[in-house]
Amino acid sequence: MNKISPVITIDGPTASGKGTVAHRVAKQLGFQYLDSGALYRLTALSALRKRVALDDEAALAALARVLPCRFVHGHVLLDEADVTDAVRAEAVGVAASQIAVLPAVRQALVELQVAFRVAPGLVADGRDMGTVIFPDASLKVFLTASAEARASRRYKQLIEKGISANMENLVKDLTERDARDSARAAAPLKPAPGAYILDTSEMTAEQAVQKVLGWYADACQPQA
Repeated sequence: MNKISPVITIDGPTASGKGTVAHRVAKQLGFQYLDSGALYRLTALSALRKRVALDDEAALAALARVLPCRFVHGHVLLDEADVTDAVRAEAVGVAASQIAVLPAVRQALVELQVAFRVAPGLVADGRDMGTVIFPDASLKVFLTASAEARASRRYKQLIEKGISANMENLVKDLTERDARDSARAAAPLKPAPGAYILDTSEMTAEQAVQKVLGWYADACQPQA
């Protein structure tokens, strides 16, 4: 089933809107949704709860390989419990950074991501979905936006949550992160071969969703 289920990959830099667009596309198509960026945090949260040492690479990899997680209607579930807020805790983020450098954990999470490919289909968002995890995806999209547009979106999100923010610092942080992600040796951030590039700087989320759905409909048309 994994080999024949269609996959739409939506990659892009931080705050490009890929999560929102991917989730809405999945909902409209009735597909599964994968937020690949949350997997390290979920692994870390599970390890902390199960008291698995953060330097026990083998045990962490075993945990990651069969991580019982789902992404449903904007919520993150672990063992069927809603951990949407828990995965964003600072301690979980610190732990996630520690385990993200372990090769066995990274490989285990590759296997986990591939396992999300089930009928009727999957929409996966991240940074290397189209280049590394699903190179045979039915449709590959690289979502981008100017640093200013992305900083503005992040600023609004933070303010809505009651968190103070500075636009100038957000633009600087996003620009620096883009440079790091694009230059890293393992799975650098870049469009996959054959990917559609979608600049959302001047687009609403719904406009981006409709664009992706249109591309997918075209991709599904039988070749003459």
